[in-house]
Order: sequence, then C-alpha cells, then structure tokens
Amino acid sequence: MRRAAAALAGVVVMAGCVGPGPGPVAQAPVGHPRELPPPRLVPAATPPRIEGAAIQGGLVRGAARPGATLMLDGRPVPVAADGGFILGFDRDAGPAALLVQRYRDPAGHVLATETMLTVAPRAWRIERVDAPYRAGKTDAEFAAARPAELAQIVAARALATDAAGWRQPLRWPATGRQSGWFGAQRVYQGKPGSYHGGADIAVPTGTPVLAPADGVVILAAARPFTLEGNLLMIDHGSGLNSAILHLSRIDVTVGDHVRQGQPVARSGATGRATGPHVHWGLQWMGAKLDPLLVAGTP
Repeated sequence: MRRAAAALAGVVVMAGCVGPGPGPVAQAPVGHPRELPPPRLVPAATPPRIEGAAIQGGLVRGAARPGATLMLDGRPVPVAADGGFILGFDRDAGPAALLVQRYRDPAGHVLATETMLTVAPRAWRIERVDAPYRAGKTDAEFAAARPAELAQIVAARALATDAAGWRQPLRWPATGRQSGWFGAQRVYQGKPGSYHGGADIAVPTGTPVLAPADGVVILAAARPFTLEGNLLMIDHGSGLNSAILHLSRIDVTVGDHVRQGQPVARSGATGRATGPHVHWGLQWMGAKLDPLLVAGTP
C-alpha cells in the first residue's frame, strides 16, 4: 500500500507540471485552461522594389513602403505618398550606392532595410589631345555677368513644385541628328577638361521645342546667358529637372504648368554655340543624367 501511494503521488506531481523549487502549484479549474497573451509578431522589413539597373548617367524607378523615408548614400530621396520614387546616378557615380529605407510597421516598430546597388560603369567618348590644356579666356563682361547667372540656375534648381512628370517616360524636346553626346570629354596631355553635361540635337533655328514631360517652369531667361544663351528650365518633380539651352526664343514664363509634348520654345544658336541645335540637360538631385539612357534615341 505504501508503495502504491508513493507511485500515485508521483503521477499527480507530473500531471501538475511542477516547476523548479519547493511549494504547491495552483491548478486551473477543470474546463478553464490558463489563457496566455498572444505573441507579438514583428513583420520582416521589406526592402524597396527597384525597376531597372543602376548605371552611370542612368535613372531607375522604385517603390518603397508608403510613409517610408529613403536615403541614398546619406542624402534624402524624395518619396511620393504612394511610395514611388526615382534614383539618378551621376556620370562619375559608382561603383556602388547604399539605399536605406526606414518606416514604421502597424505596431509602431521602426524597421530599416539596406540595399546595396551596384552602379555599372560606362565607356565615355574620350578624345586625347597631345597639347597642353589652356583655359578659355574670360573677358570682363563674362566675369561680371557669370556669378549672377549661376545664382539664378542654383536658385531655380532649389525650387520644389507639385510637378509629377517624373512618373512619365521622358521624351526628347526635339528630334533630329544627334550632334553631341553626354559625358564626352577631351583630355589634354593627361589633364581632363570639363565633360559635356547634356545631349545635342542639330535642328534649324526656329524648330519647335517641346516639354520632355509634365512640369513647372522654374527658369525662363529674360536675356541670353553668356554660355547657355536663352535658357529654359522645367521641374518635373521628385528632384528631376530639364535644362534646354541656346534657344532663339522662349514661349513660357516662370510658374507656368506645362504638359508633355507642349511647345515651349524655339531652337537657336544663342550663347556659346557653333550652330543651331537643342542642348538638353537632365539632372536628378544634382546628379547629371544622360538623356540617351533616360529617353532612348532621339
């Protein structure tokens, strides 16, 4: 009998799941199991979706979590309310860029992702000249006018507008024979000169110039600039803007909202130009882009 009682006591102890330490264990009433709080589940952080490959002078599109913030190599990236964004890569960018995303999940946890983008290099048109580099001469008139012109360009690019043309596939402001290539550069006995920051299309003076995408006019030169001539700049939103140079006339004013394909100016050869053509420059957050990559062949 004593052995049976001891055995029965051992069965009761096992049924009660006694933890370490002495003392009795309170048992839940039959039919009322102990309720445990549900586990706190933290969803895995989801990186942004990137469309296209990063390349020098190129532009890619992407989608982040709505409400997220993005940083590309430590610099803020504009993000639309639906999470849409674009990223541009300068002519000399690379070989990699770090994209950091931060957002809050429904429970309020701050989540972060890091995406390392490999930036593909380009083979640029380089002309090597066996002659010493000589800086162009600047006369007193140029030296006096240039600082104010550059200040206007910088101020224009600092403007933020409600333009949404960055969401559109961009189109060339004119079509014709390409006569100048983005990134082309001369090297004088090992010393590089400045590279070409846009693409040129050779067209007769007076050819209609069209808006590459929806946007807001942020600069319409009142008189020709010393280098750019009659200069028109259009903001397409999200840090992307166009600069169209050497125009014979400008038909829009600062603050005008323009539509893609709308005539905005006429081509010419004002400023420092060897003949009539349209120079189209593109920038995203200060990074110079190749129109040939962004818009395809003219």
